[in-house]
Amino acid sequence: MYSVVALALQQQGGSGGAAGALGSPLIMMVLMIGVIYLMMIRPQQKKAREHQEWLKSLKKGDEVVTNGGMVGRISGMSDTIVTLEVSEKVRIRVLRTSIQGKPPEAKKAAPAEEKAPAQAPAEDKK
Repeated sequence: MYSVVALALQQQGGSGGAAGALGSPLIMMVLMIGVIYLMMIRPQQKKAREHQEWLKSLKKGDEVVTNGGMVGRISGMSDTIVTLEVSEKVRIRVLRTSIQGKPPEAKKAAPAEEKAPAQAPAEDKK
């Protein structure tokens, strides 16, 4: 480490270069912190802000997923509590902040009729 600083001082040509050589790591640290802020912290804050706005815009009838994985339709709301209907006549109350997002789109399952012919030839081979 000392040899790197000594070499930098020799290249600067005297005592006036000492401040420039020691200021360079400080500039690099500031640049690294700036890049970390732009690449990690700022997008995370933006996403959190969008989620808070989405939570405020929820209304009765929306289908949501909680942090625990419960999927339900909103049947009632207050400032902090949301009532979800998870099945017919089955309601649970959860905190509004525990709502994670919209449920993933359910993939359409192939009808059993399409699967049956594929299995039939395998049974004939026995």
